[in-house]
Amino acid sequence: MAELDLTVSQLCGQLLVGGFSGTTLPTSYATALAEGRRAGAILFARNIESVDQVVALNAAIIEAAATQAPPLIAVDQEGGRVARLTAPFLDVPPMRRLGERDDLGLTREVAVQMARELSAHGFNLDFAPVMDVDSNPDNPIIGDRSFGRDARTVMTHGVAFIQGLQRENVLACAKHYPGHGDTSLDSHLDLPTVDQPLDRLKRIEIPPFRAASGAGVASMMSAHVVYPALEPAVPATFSRAVCTALLRHEIGFDGVLFSDDLEMGAIAKHHGIARAARESIWAGCDVLLICSDEALQDQAHAALVKACDDDPRFLERCREAATRSLRIRRLVPPRIAPDRDRQAILAGNEGLARRLVELVPEASA
Repeated sequence: MAELDLTVSQLCGQLLVGGFSGTTLPTSYATALAEGRRAGAILFARNIESVDQVVALNAAIIEAAATQAPPLIAVDQEGGRVARLTAPFLDVPPMRRLGERDDLGLTREVAVQMARELSAHGFNLDFAPVMDVDSNPDNPIIGDRSFGRDARTVMTHGVAFIQGLQRENVLACAKHYPGHGDTSLDSHLDLPTVDQPLDRLKRIEIPPFRAASGAGVASMMSAHVVYPALEPAVPATFSRAVCTALLRHEIGFDGVLFSDDLEMGAIAKHHGIARAARESIWAGCDVLLICSDEALQDQAHAALVKACDDDPRFLERCREAATRSLRIRRLVPPRIAPDRDRQAILAGNEGLARRLVELVPEASA
């Protein structure tokens, strides 16, 4: 599928990844994939009940998209409290424990095993690692999801994690650009602000993302957070100063920029989905996440199509975004390994799992 061969509807479809309810692929979502109105899917715990079931679900996603470009099949598999896949998949402690151990080889080894497991079961994108510096002890959402409270720890372990995932053909995603660590409000509920001067942002928040870009991370995810020093009163997801001027021109990142979920309170409490979709793409996001409501996904798609029809500049921005979306999907298409290979990969995590238990004090007490 060449970009020039796409209809406007298909072009805009390359910019949308959604979620759905249930443990089988809904007919409506399969149709959207088959028609090129979605670039893939993100799975949550609600979609996963067993190894065999998730393999069948991912196979259905791949089959539905067979006449289009390879789909993204994504999951939030960070470790700790954000892990959609549980036993027999590797039980990974919070990233904070890896940062505290400060063994880059171990961090990389964990990511390699996670990627082998994910890839064998049909996933080609992990929305990890968290590259936020956990600098605010009152932060309700980041905490031990971060490798640490200092930029060096987050940078070095984040890069090791990215290298491990991508070595085993799983696309990594550095999140939440340009930094969600110094917030005291959960962006799932409302819109936080990081009211720090620019020199502090460039010293603490931004360096991990610069390092991730330098390490060749395939993607990043924007934060639904306002940074007045970068652009007052505008969440980063909607900010050209953040998503284009800083990320593309200054940092030099040319991978895919995902929005965080546009159904989160930070966006949904203040903006309709049509505006959110247009603003995010115009700011510089390449792929929008709308993680639950298929009707909202359709509304966002329609809004992007209309904006392309109305404004040649917006159409050109969508072409740029679609090029990035298609590039990473062609680079790492999802594949499901034979059953014997999957079993061997899962069985191979036992030694590492025993070592990881030692990192969790209450587990080894």
